[in-house]
Amino acid sequence: MVRLRTVDAFAERSFSGSPAAVLVLDEAPPDEWMAALARETSLPDTGFVIREELPDADFRLRWLTPTTEVDLCGHATLASAHCLFEDGVAGPIRFATRSGILTVERRPDGSLAMDFPVWPCAEVEQREPVSEALRAPVEWTGRAANGAFLLALLADEDSVRGLSPDLDAVSVLDSSVGLIPTAPAAEGLPYDFVSRVFAPQAGIPEDPVTGSAHTVLAPYWADRVGRTELTGFQVSSRSGFVGVELHGDRVTLTGRAVTVFDGALSETAEPGETGLPPAGMAATLQP
Repeated sequence: MVRLRTVDAFAERSFSGSPAAVLVLDEAPPDEWMAALARETSLPDTGFVIREELPDADFRLRWLTPTTEVDLCGHATLASAHCLFEDGVAGPIRFATRSGILTVERRPDGSLAMDFPVWPCAEVEQREPVSEALRAPVEWTGRAANGAFLLALLADEDSVRGLSPDLDAVSVLDSSVGLIPTAPAAEGLPYDFVSRVFAPQAGIPEDPVTGSAHTVLAPYWADRVGRTELTGFQVSSRSGFVGVELHGDRVTLTGRAVTVFDGALSETAEPGETGLPPAGMAATLQP
């Protein structure tokens, strides 16, 4: 039986935060099967947790959107660790990933803390195309060092909340994953900055809550406000809080998760039973 769970990550309750599908597998399945399953779930990301003998990790973890495999996914990592903790796995849990070893521990208050690499950004002059794509004025733009995200500073929280971007224009911007509009939080609120993430390049028009984006946001806002511990609020329609704690070139992201669905694939959908899926992104996947 191949168990399939849907988990809402960076969420205090069901039907909020960012949904991810999670499978815990005894061996690595074919890339084509993983691609087909990620298309079938049609969630922002599906996490494939693979039991494997590894010298410095407990599990291998891969993340697939409906159209591509990504180098880093925060909410599917949170969801995957949540499932393993539900299953009685002792922490901390170490995942071997395309972004190196990622460690997740459960804190006494029940939240999960993930140790991720920092993706700092440097200023680039992209205000005009980004403003046109967002249909809103932009004060500053930067690009993450690995090229995954463009970061765009807007005037205030209401400007970020009110965005209705041209996703076709976003899709041709110079980033491999997407665009992060951000702004300082309004006065008197229990968070420090807001953001949204538009990622049509990765097959996700708008990502509800994006852990990997906060590896970019954490160093940017820490430098602006002069503190290394901050709370971000991603103001999508589902929304969610992400705690960030900056430690040099690493950042701890904190959040909670809720299991929404727990079932199993039918025998005909298990690896080795489905045949090849339609031609497409499976050929682009790399272990």
